[in-house]
Amino acid sequence: MLHPMQRAEARAADDLTTVPDGPWSALVVDDDPGVRQSVRLCLEADGARVLGVGSTRAALEALERGRFDVILLDLWLGRDNGLAAIPQMLAVHPNVGIVVITAYATFETAVEAMRLGAIDYVPKPFTPEQVRHATRRVIATEALRRRVSNLEERVVEAEGGELFETANPAYAAFLASARRAATAESVVLLRGESGSGKNVLARYIVSHGRRAERPFVSVPCSEVASGDHVLGLLFGEGRAPGKLEEAAGGTLYLDEVGDLTPEAQTRLLRYLNDKSYQRVGDGTERSADVRLIAATNRNLEEEVKAGRFREELFFRLNVLTLTLPPLRERSEDILPLANHFLVQCRRQQGRTTLELSPRARTALVREPWPGNLRQLRNAIERAVILAPGPLLEPEDLGIDAAPVEGERIRGAAPIVLGGDVSIEQLEVEHIARVIARAPSLEAAARILGIDPTTLQRKRKRYGLT
Repeated sequence: MLHPMQRAEARAADDLTTVPDGPWSALVVDDDPGVRQSVRLCLEADGARVLGVGSTRAALEALERGRFDVILLDLWLGRDNGLAAIPQMLAVHPNVGIVVITAYATFETAVEAMRLGAIDYVPKPFTPEQVRHATRRVIATEALRRRVSNLEERVVEAEGGELFETANPAYAAFLASARRAATAESVVLLRGESGSGKNVLARYIVSHGRRAERPFVSVPCSEVASGDHVLGLLFGEGRAPGKLEEAAGGTLYLDEVGDLTPEAQTRLLRYLNDKSYQRVGDGTERSADVRLIAATNRNLEEEVKAGRFREELFFRLNVLTLTLPPLRERSEDILPLANHFLVQCRRQQGRTTLELSPRARTALVREPWPGNLRQLRNAIERAVILAPGPLLEPEDLGIDAAPVEGERIRGAAPIVLGGDVSIEQLEVEHIARVIARAPSLEAAARILGIDPTTLQRKRKRYGLT
């Protein structure tokens, strides 16, 4: 099985000859209207949004107003020198891919253009396929750069796939709704209790949509919700771009959107209405193609009534709303999730022999987990670091021990034959105890009267390691 990094490199290599996925944009800089038109038609057939201009000054003004994935730049623009414009363009947008086109192709000019930061060189006269190949190469190069720069985050996401494996029918239906929402381009509002996994779900939605390989930019609104700081962070300030511009072509995730200041709410509403915005201290009108995902644990309806959140903005955000269920409503998933976090944490801490005791497994299922996934993961991580022995007990996890026969915790029935417990709870407890005392898994399977493959499936389902 390929490592996530190997898969990323393989996809990028394949993309060199395929049409780029998702929305992308190109700026054509040529003083010949006929050339601009032919390049525009060529790239639009490949799915691009194209703007053509006839001078370096117009090109720089266009770059100030919005972001582009590719610039096709003629080196000879009447009195303008295209080579001299390359550093200026890269100063405005450091990661933009520049493809030089000219009728006066020489080895020296090609080398100089590459030295100044261009990615490719296409001589005139060119064919449509040459232009397409060059632009596709730029898109693939930038996609690979983003994948490499975010490798650690991508690996974490790849290893977190088990967070979306569920035995709960209601949560499975919820995830199906999330995947359907991912295929749309509408704003998505994620609601749910603190720690329920809204940020993880946002990435899950992006990974199933058209912008999966485009930038994903997260803004923790609750941490930057003071004065002009949040405005500059979101929309930019002076010559410095903001997170909205950084996310161009991709997704902007606003975590705890209910904490935005009134002015930030006003500016965000304007952007959602007409896709335009201004940096702080700069009156230039700019635009950015961004899909917005917002999240909150607040009751926004109550915030609107109290005058703390703009009603118009709430209506704009409340297009596709997904409310994450709390962990206590899908108890079937608690043990698999705990085991998933345990595998991650013990690898990080180098304690590969740690296991959950039968008492701990029973206690985990009984715990209400008001802090949801975040609380569960923190409890596992703390226990892995501090537990003195090879088994994690309820005391290591900071939760009440599971009841023994005749005891009750928080009014819950003890797990005894004939008690007020489900068949599944009985099965989990019985399998856990048999595994704990049996000399091997094969022996445990014989005692349980099932084959080893069935036992393995049940261990994975219940998080029994």
